[in-house]
Amino acid sequence: MPRSNALAQVPPEQALALDHQLCFALYSASLAMTKLYKPLLDALGLTYPQYIAMLALWEEDGPSVSQLGARLRLDSGTLTPLLKRLEAAGLVERRRAADDERRVHIHLTTAGSRLRQRARAIPACVLDASGCSLDDLARLTGELQALRDRVAA
Repeated sequence: MPRSNALAQVPPEQALALDHQLCFALYSASLAMTKLYKPLLDALGLTYPQYIAMLALWEEDGPSVSQLGARLRLDSGTLTPLLKRLEAAGLVERRRAADDERRVHIHLTTAGSRLRQRARAIPACVLDASGCSLDDLARLTGELQALRDRVAA
């Protein structure tokens, strides 16, 4: 594996230091965010994966399962049981497409739509807990999305 110029400046004995690892910073930040979100989502009766599915559905109701999976970056083995649990909770319903019964679309129920109102406080709680400004969080989010896209490419 070739060394980049930036990595060449790190002494070899420090290259594997835990605190120098981007992966660990992302992992530990993810754990901290999950811990922050848990009580907020427990109050809504959602897990974090269910919450991100609901966020996507609140943006666009009625995507196909494959479109939703692509949007959330989840495979069908993860997404299908998640959607079944949301359906059992009465928040979404799965409907087969009229023109192609192989295609299933996900639609919010009335209860799923109403849950959005209760979820509106979550971003402000996260902003407050972060100690960052809205601009700083927007910038960090954009940087992480760009990093994700570069690494995925």
